[in-house]
Parts: sequence; structure tokens; C-alpha cells
Amino acid sequence: MTPDPHRLVLIPSFNAGQRLAETVREARAAWAPVWVVVDGSTDGSEAPVEAMAAADPGLRVLRLPRNGGKGAAVLHGLREAAKEGFTHALTMDSDGQHPAGHIAAFMEASAGRPEAMILGVPVFGAEAPAIRVKGRRVSNAWTRLETLGAVADSLFGFRVYPVAPLLSVMERNPWMRRFDFDPEAAVRLAWAGVPAVNLPAPVRYLAAEEGGVSHFRYGRDNALLTFMHARLVLGMLGRFPALLLRRARQRR
Repeated sequence: MTPDPHRLVLIPSFNAGQRLAETVREARAAWAPVWVVVDGSTDGSEAPVEAMAAADPGLRVLRLPRNGGKGAAVLHGLREAAKEGFTHALTMDSDGQHPAGHIAAFMEASAGRPEAMILGVPVFGAEAPAIRVKGRRVSNAWTRLETLGAVADSLFGFRVYPVAPLLSVMERNPWMRRFDFDPEAAVRLAWAGVPAVNLPAPVRYLAAEEGGVSHFRYGRDNALLTFMHARLVLGMLGRFPALLLRRARQRR
């Protein structure tokens, strides 16, 4: 697919180490433009990317002075993207887990369904930690309940979002700024009437010697997700009749 001037790749990054530059190179080989939002990193990982951007008009680096979380970094990028007329943003992680080779296919799916969010469904390799694979099933079960099955995977952040609906949801909501961004964004967009297209995509879990970096904290982040799902289930109750009607229409 020829790059679409209304669609960009958005990569939030916090202390991603050497993988950030490698991820950006792979993304740029697949798409233009690519924007990186450096979320208060302190490891210097943005330096080689800024050097790349100085010689590459298809690459832009936005820097935040302090770490605010993935959702906050995405929100900053979305606000800037909207100002420049972008209508859709593909988000991907900076740590090399997400498949840059699938960017064009996801953008093509988005071009065919511009009203929809294109959600990656992870295909795990043998190296994926069992605790992470099994643990996400709980969040996925809650998300399927909250969206009446519209969203297949709640946590995989390789997605194409329509910018205006996501901005509208995030500006009205004080949450969705940290690890809770991906699941809550999908749920609230589904509640707002944005259809979900679920597409499989491979995910890699890199070992430390491969440059793999993880900021996931099992206790802290699972507590955040538990609080989030409690809020969403309560919020779903009043929306249930409308959600049921919308899902019936979408399935026709």
C-alpha cells in the first residue's frame, strides 16, 4: 500500500534502550511518516532517533519533559497529529515486540474501514512468558463482556485508531494515561459506536540479551487493570441496552 498522508505511525517510548532505534528503522522502512513520542526517557535512547530524524523528513520526535505513561504519550501525539490533519494513527510499542512488517496491512484494513478501529490480536511465539499469556486472558474476558464480544484482545497495542473519536474519548476521561490505555481505549471507543476489526499479528518477547526491556510490574499493573475493569463494568450497566442493539446491527 502507498503511504497515506492522512495516516501516521505513532510510537510512544520510555527507556526502551537500543530497541527504540531498531524499531524506528523497521517502522520507517514500512511507512511514512513515523512519529516517536519520548515519554520522559532518562536512558538516552532518544539520541540516535533524533539524529535519524534530523536527516529524515518522514521521521519526527516529540519529547515530553517527564514520564506520564503510555496513554499520556499517545494523547500528546494525537493532539499534534490532529493539528496537522491526520485522521488515523497506528500505535506500536518501542521495544521491538510489535510487527513492523504488518504496518501496511493494518493501514490498508483501516483505509477499507475508516470508521473502524483495527485491533491486533496477538499470535504468540514459543518464547512468550506463560504468566503473561495466561494472565491476559482475565483482562480479555472482562473486555469481551464490556464490549459484548466486539474486542478480541484488550492489551495488544498494535492498532490503528481513528484520531478524532479517540481524542474525544480521552479528552473527556481522566483515566487511560498509563498501562490502562489500550484496554480502556478499545472499550470506550466501542461504547462510542466505533466498530472493531480484529486482525491477527505476531508478537515477540525479546530476551534481555536481545535488548528486550519490560516496564510491566505484575502487582502494580494488575491492580490498575482491576480498578479499570471495575469502573468499566459499572459504566457498562447503563449502556447495556444500547450496546446490545448496536452489536446486533453490526453483526448483520
